[in-house]
Amino acid sequence: MKKLLITGAILATGLISTQSFAADVAAGKAKAAACAACHGANGISIAPMWPNLAGQKEVYLSKQIKAFRDGTRKDPSMSPMAAGLSDADADNLAAYFSSLK
Repeated sequence: MKKLLITGAILATGLISTQSFAADVAAGKAKAAACAACHGANGISIAPMWPNLAGQKEVYLSKQIKAFRDGTRKDPSMSPMAAGLSDADADNLAAYFSSLK
């Protein structure tokens, strides 16, 4: 029984971490205008100190944006940028940037 519970927990964790969002790429693109100053118009950073966002995994991007917003991840540039974003905004931005090559 214990093995069954552990296996179920592992499977559930895997399913949760790989689920996709029902996000709006077009809304993310519209919201991404503010991101372009550092991360580039097409998600390719203009300087080595800022990461490329184009092609990153959607779930990862959403999680990181929310972490900056919530203060669990801190950065003097990103935390204020993410502060006003809703969960839907974060998901939409993640969908947009992950859709880029």
